[in-house]
Amino acid sequence: MKRNKWLILVTLPSLILSLLLFIIFINVQVLKPPSPPNPRNSSKSTMYPNQTQFSLMIGILTRADNYDRRHFLRLVYGIQSSPLATIHVKFVFCSLTKPEQRALIALEILRFEDILILNCTENMNSGKTYTYFSSLPHILTRKYDYVMKADDDVFIRLEPLASSLKALPRVDLYYGFVIPCASMNPFVEYMSGMGFLLSWDVVEWIGSSEIPRENVFGPEDKLVGKWLKMGNKAKNRFSNKPAIYDYPGTNGKCSHELIPETVAVHRLKRWDQWLHVLEFFNVTKGLKL
Repeated sequence: MKRNKWLILVTLPSLILSLLLFIIFINVQVLKPPSPPNPRNSSKSTMYPNQTQFSLMIGILTRADNYDRRHFLRLVYGIQSSPLATIHVKFVFCSLTKPEQRALIALEILRFEDILILNCTENMNSGKTYTYFSSLPHILTRKYDYVMKADDDVFIRLEPLASSLKALPRVDLYYGFVIPCASMNPFVEYMSGMGFLLSWDVVEWIGSSEIPRENVFGPEDKLVGKWLKMGNKAKNRFSNKPAIYDYPGTNGKCSHELIPETVAVHRLKRWDQWLHVLEFFNVTKGLKL
């Protein structure tokens, strides 16, 4: 009897310690938060990897110092998706020139992997668009069915965009908002630089042809139309009016009121304009704050 009591006294502390460790382990597993979503993907479209019908890369041409705008747009595009397409959103700018850019943008790249840095000096009408398209076949690790060039003051609705592309050709395509504003004929002039799209074969042609290489100075959206005309390219053209347009009251006939079937709204220069657009399209619907 004394021996049994002695064994109990000796083993009891170990049993209690084991029990406490087991309880702590269970609590840690229960309270452990779920793994966060991968922040390196700028679109939730990869939720449907086996269902998507085509792929699209949207390159938002911006400037290295526009940190706040990039972070905001990551939110805007990170909550959108389409079961029709794998869509990747990238931010595109020219070579870094400041020490703080190299440090801060390195953090962005490590965190998000959504930045393309081109070998050029920042410019508006001196070849940035050409450098963008011509560089893609060499710097991307994959091909896309379509590549888009967009400004950082445009709101693109990814699901309507994907739906509008579903029935269009995958080759020799030029898609956007045709200029002049009143025109409905995409074969006469060119697509506005607010946001236009090319099929991958046209992107590869831009990177290899002497026609765009020798014509890089001037209004860049107009130049793209000139390249395609000179090269007899983009036989498949589609101007998506009135679904693509400038924000109401900002640009004459290129503007109109917000409409439910919108694909893209341009010239969002102020936060109150962004707020109007986000509220109109119920971007945060279902979330009560």
